[in-house]
Amino acid sequence: MAQLSCGYRNGTDRMVIVRCLGPEEFFLERVVFPFELLSFLAPPASVVEIWTHGLGGPELLESIAVEELCIEPPPSPVPARWQQAA
Repeated sequence: MAQLSCGYRNGTDRMVIVRCLGPEEFFLERVVFPFELLSFLAPPASVVEIWTHGLGGPELLESIAVEELCIEPPPSPVPARWQQAA
């Protein structure tokens, strides 16, 4: 399965939990401290949820498509003329 190289920067002054849910049971969960940058790999069509802890318990701050967090372009397909030469 192809994976995208992604990054999330916690711009808040509070610790957050980054949870990435993807196809084929892909799951990633990490704690990200204030102003820290998290780099990770995730399959296309995944969703990243940013959670924090409020007075009433866990709070979902935002939900982001993983394609919006890509830090490098996805690999382009090999041109047909290169495949024939191989």
